[in-house]
Amino acid sequence: MTGTLYIVATPIGNLEDITQRARRVLGEVDVVACEDTRRTRVLLNHFGIKTKTFSYHEHNELERAQQICKLLLAGKSVALVSDAGTPLINDPGFRVANAAIELKLPVVPIPGPTALITALVASGLPSEQFLFAGFLPSRANARRQKLEELSAIPATLVLYEAPHRIVATLMDALEVLGNRQAAVARELTKIHEAVIRGSLRELIERMGGVSVVRGEIVLIISGAAVDETPSTVESTARRLIERVRELETEGLEAKAALKQAARELGVKRDEAYRTVVAQKNRNNKKRGTDFSL
Repeated sequence: MTGTLYIVATPIGNLEDITQRARRVLGEVDVVACEDTRRTRVLLNHFGIKTKTFSYHEHNELERAQQICKLLLAGKSVALVSDAGTPLINDPGFRVANAAIELKLPVVPIPGPTALITALVASGLPSEQFLFAGFLPSRANARRQKLEELSAIPATLVLYEAPHRIVATLMDALEVLGNRQAAVARELTKIHEAVIRGSLRELIERMGGVSVVRGEIVLIISGAAVDETPSTVESTARRLIERVRELETEGLEAKAALKQAARELGVKRDEAYRTVVAQKNRNNKKRGTDFSL
């Protein structure tokens, strides 16, 4: 008889959110594999669970996957947990689960909390379709490029972000996506839980005045509207670029040309800038009019 790998969701903050099934499984398995044994031990001690633990994380996951599979083949059952929430969701664990599946070992999910769903349902934004994109790149250029890739998706966007980057990310999102409705959820289920809702510009104004932003953060942004489909964006971009070039030929500087072209076409200045830059990036053009504002 082989053992079973249980993928166990644990609370994202409030320990009352653990399920009865998760408590039972954590107490019955032979070992708990966790990202940080110290953090998981706090949870286990709170519920009087004495199961042995060992660590797995992004740096030793391949090695640990082999060790866990050996335990399973020897008939031992293992519970896989992350520091908080559901394992594998933007956390290590995929290699462990995949290795067990390849060996046709039993893999059983124990559902429970996850920050992205908790934030989505509290955001007030449409939830019938959503895309979870994990963490955006930390570097500004790469972050904006990723946002451009997501810009035409009609589903609500759900992202994780570090607190020290959230304001910069909001500013990039405003530049690339336009002034969409959004929400910032922080410290979910904890004492200082907060969900800030509004347009991206409003969120920047509210959060930009905070000296230090703390806590785990989920950013939710409304999806592309019907009039933001790729064909419409490309058409608007072409007209903007053509008109800007015409105005530059007439002697206007780049900034003034973009401003006038946007006014003539009924496009807001920041949206005109966003549209032109996105179109230029899609065409991989590294030269041409300087649209820096």
